Amino acid sequence: MTKKGRIGSSFDKFLKDEGIYEEVTARAIKRVLARQLSGLMQKQGLTKSELARRMQTSRAQLDRLLDPENESVTLGTLTRAAQAVGRQLKMELV
Repeated sequence: MTKKGRIGSSFDKFLKDEGIYEEVTARAIKRVLARQLSGLMQKQGLTKSELARRMQTSRAQLDRLLDPENESVTLGTLTRAAQAVGRQLKMELV
């Protein structure tokens, strides 16, 4: 009879051992932020054009922000997006 529970190392350790932890984590964070922003837009009835206007940016820049696969978004853009939907961007080093 075998014991139930975790076998081997954690997934985080696996990613670190493979040298891809930071990349995978950054991609996951970007996907979560894009999903949250899309959800807030829908909840508030905001169009992309209106949100882009509030952010004082282009629709193309907003499309990059909302694309969960596109990681080339600046901190300034994320901050403006949060403010445009009445939220604050909170980040921390852990």
